[in-house]
Amino acid sequence: MTDTLSQRQKMLTFGGILLAMFLGALDQTIVSTALPRIVADLHGLDRFTWVATAYLVASTALVPIYGKLADMYSRRAIEVVAVSVFLLGSGLCGLAGEFGTLPLLGDGMTQLIVFRAVQGLGGAGLFAMAFIIIADLFPPAERGRYQGFTGAVFGTSSVLGPLLGGFLTDRGTDLIPGVAGWRLVFYVNLPLGLVALWFIINQMPPLRPRTTPKPFDFVSAVLLVAGLGPLVVALQLNRAQYGWTAPLTLGLLGGGLAALALFVVRSLRHENPILNFSLFENKVFRTANAALFLMGGAFLGVIIFEPLFMVNVLGESATRAGVSLIPLSLGVVTGSLLAGQMVSRFGHYKYWMLGGLMLLLGGLLLLATMPPTVQYHKVLIYLGVCGLGLGPTMPLYTLAVQNATAPQLMGQATSASQFFRQIGGALAASALGAVLSFTLAHELPAPGPGSRPPVAAEGPRRAATAAAMPNPVARAAFSKAIGRVYLFNIFLVVGGFAMTLLIPELPLRKSNDGPPAGGGE
Repeated sequence: MTDTLSQRQKMLTFGGILLAMFLGALDQTIVSTALPRIVADLHGLDRFTWVATAYLVASTALVPIYGKLADMYSRRAIEVVAVSVFLLGSGLCGLAGEFGTLPLLGDGMTQLIVFRAVQGLGGAGLFAMAFIIIADLFPPAERGRYQGFTGAVFGTSSVLGPLLGGFLTDRGTDLIPGVAGWRLVFYVNLPLGLVALWFIINQMPPLRPRTTPKPFDFVSAVLLVAGLGPLVVALQLNRAQYGWTAPLTLGLLGGGLAALALFVVRSLRHENPILNFSLFENKVFRTANAALFLMGGAFLGVIIFEPLFMVNVLGESATRAGVSLIPLSLGVVTGSLLAGQMVSRFGHYKYWMLGGLMLLLGGLLLLATMPPTVQYHKVLIYLGVCGLGLGPTMPLYTLAVQNATAPQLMGQATSASQFFRQIGGALAASALGAVLSFTLAHELPAPGPGSRPPVAAEGPRRAATAAAMPNPVARAAFSKAIGRVYLFNIFLVVGGFAMTLLIPELPLRKSNDGPPAGGGE
């Protein structure tokens, strides 16, 4: 599809895709910094978690649908729609509450939650389509060096997001008088997104599918969203309010799983399923996605719980806790770029996957055995090691799947890889939060009459915002609890390592014509 494109056209298209992907990655970190000010302005403390949950539900459920659409229609058209919807959602989020309570949409906080869901509908496409289009532009033998930049995008955004979010929230009103600084956190997407759109519309080829598309299965799409939506919401509920046996939790899980079962039945019978289940007959697809499922959880386990250690064990400020993640991000950038370049030069993607996981295991072991008196700079070193190990997981598992997949299924296979990473992260975050809360509940002393319950009972979200605890008992409790979280993380990575060992290493194709002989079956 891209044989006639010049290198300049490919690179301009690649730049536009990375810029669009950067918007989605930046949004995941920049908003969290502004959230306390947003909650205060919109008077929505009771609903603040839904700002993130609404985006997560929409972006997770839509990923497989984008992959299917990419196999049916022009990749450029789908990318333009994804970026446009994301920018529409960004603009609406910035306007949330500006005009008071609105019919149907309610107050400012409810408006923001709805608009974040709209933003998530577009955000799902920014990630899924990036890997699909890169697969169109470059054959697998060259693709590693370019996909390595996707990990660099994630790492860079995780550093810039909190810094830019804090600056705009605190100083944004000085830049544009009369506009609350937190609104600029959303408005900043607009100029960057318009530049990305210009590149995509003017430089990107249509990238149409090689076969005539069959009618889209809207029933399967509804079943998929109806299944994934409640499932992700159930995983995000505050366990202090809604435990695993609470009627709401069980209802969401049961309803979601029932809808997903119907989705599977429908997909197996339909001539044009959203996810072709014959992909699971491919051993590379099965094992690589199983590894991605586990690695998605390991990545979030480090990101979410390390700041808790900084604040509640070392007594660091929230700012220094956030800054401590920079070595992790820099490690991810370095590891991703290095692995991508080396695979494109020497091949043997499996060696780099396994090497990265060994580094990650070493870093997690250091984190899991940290004493409460560990020095700040040592934690930074441990996080840097984890980042170097995580870096190769960004591009190489997707590369392995794409290399073993027929071109007509490339969109579905690629989006499935993104989906398994995301859903694995959501499941693991919930499980790791339960490990933290369970340990704290047994290690912290019971509250006295009339005193505030311990942070443990409220789960990791509330714990993250708690003030530092100089009490030695509390420090020891948090240190032990987070150590167990990292120990659980080690088991996830060991599982990912075992799955990676099972991935057949196929020769990297030098064209986009089709998978190598055997196809990893």
